[in-house]
Amino acid sequence: MSASQTSDVPTLLVKIFGKDRPGITAGLFDTLAAYSVDVVDIEQVVSRGRLVLCALVTEPTVASQGELRATVHSWAESLKLQAEIISGTGDNRPRGSGRSHVTVLGHPLTAEATAAIAARITGTGGNIDRIFRLAKYPVTAVEFAVSGCETEPLRTALAPASHHIGVDVAVVSAGLHRRAQRLVVMDVDSTLIQDEVIELFAAHAGCEDKVAEVTEAAMRGELDFEQSLHARVALLEGLDASVVDKVRAEVRLTPGARTLIRTLKRLGYQVGVVSGGFTQVTDDLKERLGLDFASANTLEIVDGRLTGRVTGEIVDRAGKARLLRRFATEAGVPLAQTVAIGDGANDLDMLNAAGLGVAFNAKPVVREAAHTAVNVPFLDTVLYLLGITREEVEAADGGEEPPH
Repeated sequence: MSASQTSDVPTLLVKIFGKDRPGITAGLFDTLAAYSVDVVDIEQVVSRGRLVLCALVTEPTVASQGELRATVHSWAESLKLQAEIISGTGDNRPRGSGRSHVTVLGHPLTAEATAAIAARITGTGGNIDRIFRLAKYPVTAVEFAVSGCETEPLRTALAPASHHIGVDVAVVSAGLHRRAQRLVVMDVDSTLIQDEVIELFAAHAGCEDKVAEVTEAAMRGELDFEQSLHARVALLEGLDASVVDKVRAEVRLTPGARTLIRTLKRLGYQVGVVSGGFTQVTDDLKERLGLDFASANTLEIVDGRLTGRVTGEIVDRAGKARLLRRFATEAGVPLAQTVAIGDGANDLDMLNAAGLGVAFNAKPVVREAAHTAVNVPFLDTVLYLLGITREEVEAADGGEEPPH
């Protein structure tokens, strides 16, 4: 029966409350089946072992309605459940135009923060249709299905508030395209890994302080990325090439990095990295983690020593966005169905070019410019922004090494 066919039909909302156990749903509908009613809608929620089951059904004949009510109540009482039956007309009211998923990450998620998010949604004219928990660890992740407000105004209302409220909030449009985002591209330094690769090389060259001075000058705007890259790499001149293996061994993956990549791969995503660091490290990460794409700058090595120069195309801020587009083309994925993750200003063009840009433990300027921000130290929480639950992560994660 279509929505138009049920709009004026008398219906009954049958609500069942009580301790959950196997067979309740089957038992309720076995009871209703005796009265030849049609099912219009069903909702069921179980929280801490307590069940709320709602069945919207067409009203039986007038002669049998009283009997239906009595029979449902008797059945419920026999199972120590409570029943409530409400008469009405038609189906649920249509949802408003403009539908979004609002994902909230809290560590912890407080009642105060939840109230503030809900109030902001209401303030934009949105209605919360459903709420669903995606994960309870390592963070609490809850998804709100919202209608009645377009995605961009909703994001504009929620994103600035999230930092003050103490939660991370992601707002994405509802629809099939959300599940169709099939390419994820990440920055490397301080995103996929906990380190800054140039600093690891500098430690072996004994020039950490000088590298740090150049980095600070770049952050003050005195040098652009390419200038600072050349200046820092020049300090590595003469370093024995054997240091590459030592640096690879020192690299520390961000917590959750393996789980993120393994889960994405098993769900059919393609995954890549772009870095202002060096291919001597990213190529190794690509092999170890089973990545589909990797691009970075390349340290020049001649006669077994670093020359203090880089070769090939420079991967800078604009280069990262360019590589995202290149990877998307090679993967056969529309740019609107890509996800980019990064932490620095050097990632901003890439974050803005992607269908979903995620600022991961980023500087304030990056958090404010990205589509959404994650401020907990677990990279796999990005999965929740894609609507993937913790149970799905665990089902995909058999504890094996990712494919090579």
